[in-house]
Amino acid sequence: MSSSGWVSSSVPYVAPRKNAQGDAWGEEAAARGGVGSQRVVRAGEVPAPPGVARLLMVEEGAAVVVRQRVIYLDDQPVELTDTYYPVEVARGTRLEGTRKIRGGAVTLLAELGYSAHRVREEVSARMPTDAERHVLGLGDAEPVLCMTRLTMDADGRRFQVDESVFPATAQRLRYELEPRI
Repeated sequence: MSSSGWVSSSVPYVAPRKNAQGDAWGEEAAARGGVGSQRVVRAGEVPAPPGVARLLMVEEGAAVVVRQRVIYLDDQPVELTDTYYPVEVARGTRLEGTRKIRGGAVTLLAELGYSAHRVREEVSARMPTDAERHVLGLGDAEPVLCMTRLTMDADGRRFQVDESVFPATAQRLRYELEPRI
């Protein structure tokens, strides 16, 4: 991915997909002439890290389900994303596995009764860890953007936290807001 105008919107990533639609990242990349893919490198129950526990409103160290993914553009890693779910949402579902989920996790979550009604994102910048630098192929002086997304349903239930890391120089985020008056 280059910094030459790549703009990403979060909306397709929190909306369930229609039956024949592929995943949001694959479609976004294809619309820009690339091939988007991802690989789930780890999935299953883990103790909730402090920030995730706070956002999901569970005890620190309580069991949560995580899907850790490497996101690719034209076979080059461009993003690392860890997605966390409360065990009462994800236990016993395909979210615990490393296989691809048709339509993506948000489509499965909608089938389970969890659809995004409110989404909160926070973005910050920092220098990458050694592991992030290695996987993303970054130089010593290249920063990363970190985005944390909390997704809630219409009843205010917190059912998903995404923690994403991507090269800062290769991304521009777009937020479109509709004020409610």
